[in-house]
Amino acid sequence: MAELALTVRLNPSAADARRGVVRLHPEALTALGLREWDGVSLIGARRTAAVVGRAPAGTPAGTALLDDVTLSNAGLRENAGVVVAPAVVYGARRVTVSGSRQATQSIPAATLRQALLGKVVTVGDTVSLLPRELGPDIPSSVASQALSRAFGIAWTSELLTVVTTDPPGAPVSVQPNTAVDWTAGVATGAEPAPVRVNEYPGCSAQAPASHLDTVTGRDLPGSVPVGTAPPPELKVEDLAGVQPQAAKLTEWLSLALDEPELLKALGANPRLGVLVTGPAGVGKTTLARAVVTPRRIVELDGPSVGAAESGARLRAVAAAAAAVGSGRGGILLITDIDALLPEPAEPVATLILDQLRAALAEPCVALLATTAHPAAIDRRLRAPDLCDREVALTLPTAGMRRALLEQLLRKVPTGELRLDEIASSAPGFVVADLAALCREAALRAAARASRDGTEPLLEQEDLRGALEVIRPLSRSGTDELALGDLGLDDVGDMAETKQALTESVLWPLRHPDSFARLGIEPPRGVLLYGPPGCGKTFLVRALAGSGQLSVHTVKGAELMDKWVGSSERAVRELFQRARDSAPSLIFLDEVDALAPRRGQSSDSGVTDRVVAALLTELDGVEPLRDVVVLGATNRPELIDPALLRPGRLERLVFVPPPDAEARAAILRTTGRAVPLAESVDLDRLAAELDGFSAADCAALLREAALAAMRRDVDAADVTAADVDAARRAVHPSLDAEQLESLRRYAESRR
Repeated sequence: MAELALTVRLNPSAADARRGVVRLHPEALTALGLREWDGVSLIGARRTAAVVGRAPAGTPAGTALLDDVTLSNAGLRENAGVVVAPAVVYGARRVTVSGSRQATQSIPAATLRQALLGKVVTVGDTVSLLPRELGPDIPSSVASQALSRAFGIAWTSELLTVVTTDPPGAPVSVQPNTAVDWTAGVATGAEPAPVRVNEYPGCSAQAPASHLDTVTGRDLPGSVPVGTAPPPELKVEDLAGVQPQAAKLTEWLSLALDEPELLKALGANPRLGVLVTGPAGVGKTTLARAVVTPRRIVELDGPSVGAAESGARLRAVAAAAAAVGSGRGGILLITDIDALLPEPAEPVATLILDQLRAALAEPCVALLATTAHPAAIDRRLRAPDLCDREVALTLPTAGMRRALLEQLLRKVPTGELRLDEIASSAPGFVVADLAALCREAALRAAARASRDGTEPLLEQEDLRGALEVIRPLSRSGTDELALGDLGLDDVGDMAETKQALTESVLWPLRHPDSFARLGIEPPRGVLLYGPPGCGKTFLVRALAGSGQLSVHTVKGAELMDKWVGSSERAVRELFQRARDSAPSLIFLDEVDALAPRRGQSSDSGVTDRVVAALLTELDGVEPLRDVVVLGATNRPELIDPALLRPGRLERLVFVPPPDAEARAAILRTTGRAVPLAESVDLDRLAAELDGFSAADCAALLREAALAAMRRDVDAADVTAADVDAARRAVHPSLDAEQLESLRRYAESRR
């Protein structure tokens, strides 16, 4: 399913205030495949849903306009980032809400349904009574008049909380036949319903008849009764690529919960707290659910609880601890715990940690917590009496991606598929990305079957087409180089340069066993240097297209920030994104601006600290596996020498200006799409273009095509006369003095 990362702004329109409407630019609506008034999913600190509408003229394409209530539901502040995606919205059979005592006693259910008609809600959302305009057939004034008669003017400021929905767990819209009720005894601002107790077949523990808030003594709203939750979708043996982690986690749980006397006999505490880490979408929660079967499990959704106010957070954790404790035993699973216990410690965090310690002190209780951001967690969670163990899930390799695709497509009718090709062309894809890839391919296959009236069958071209659409989670919100279908074969001549890049970048990824057999470490970085316009960036694009790499590109000056620590953090985040999407390539364009010689700048030490951060990332304690750093510059003498030592940008590759043969190859490659007349002799033309760079050659053909249009706007081809006219307009850009300086530098590095 398509999704966009946008910036949220508060909607200034009074007509949309607190009505649960998200306004998007028409281009964003088209990119998401949405029509006005469709349902849309918003993913911020919390996942919510709303109705989408067209933004007013003048709204930037990358902006989403939200009212204050919807901002709160998504756990966002203005100018924050939000992921927007189409939502599957079901017509609600029943919705229960909570509100103030006066509202529950004054507003009848029929009027309440009329006020909420057409709104898209999820459990835990805050909604207002302000009706959404549904068109001339259902005027909102009818609901407004009924609310005024029942509740007076106070109805305009009343806020409600969605407690339960039927069907549960999905965005629903309030329909004319939806049963909308009040939940008795729950006040406005009640905590969300984050606690879920699951007991799978074979579990011997007996669960309580209801889930009580240990602080207030009342039933937790929206709790799923014990025994009604479905069993996990996958068994441990079906998990591809994580069998070692699953075996380790299974062994720990078995010893701590099933045979605690063995540990006690050896003087060890049977208490168990495990932190499961890994990139977003890699399957941390799925692994935890599969491993704990058939034990009793109590789940706590970290983002939902973390979005609530402090008291509600503490009560939710206390309820979960009570559900897993009290002598019944079980496993407390907290997903995305970084949202519940963030690294900047809050006052309530101490009380939450005390509740978790108390739960682990109970017999036969274990704590599993998942996170995609282990560095963003309250450090106290890693204390010896809490989560003192860690299981890390890594990014899938090409072989693991193939196994995951086989698992995802095992029940799908398919043609002849070459999954190795798809797996190798999907660097950085986690299991969630591969599932999205299969869904997109299924949509394409279904559309073809519906159009042609044939039997639905998933083909190789469906998966290839889906690869052009699906953007992996590891690269969301990052700048990437546009690759297209380029390969090194599309680069004219430059045989020596292409061979050097193949050995330095592609061989370590394609033949890691050869490097291990010979006992050497592959090069960690490469520096491309040469005169401007000679194809350094084009080479990088071709290299990435040949090696199925994810490419993260940044220009040197983009990482510079005057605030202390900001530039270094940007460098660390760049390398972390590359690790999360490995195999990957970090392309540092204009690297001389990013890492000039230290001690020679007057910028308060910013560049010196950036160089230090780069050196640390390149050869620091944390290994840089399946990540190659590629720098490009036309001023190599300005780069700090420490960056060019072995283990860093150790391979220096000179990209010379093209000779006559290379210029002919460049003209032929560039001229593939240009209808050249037979009178145009590219070999003779190339011989005459002394001093022309690759960019100059491409500019020459472009100018020749424009000359043909000036001659005749309906011209069918480009003639030799057009090329001669272009020769008079396009001149060589290479600087002889700079070129000679670069040649001397290249000689000195040999």
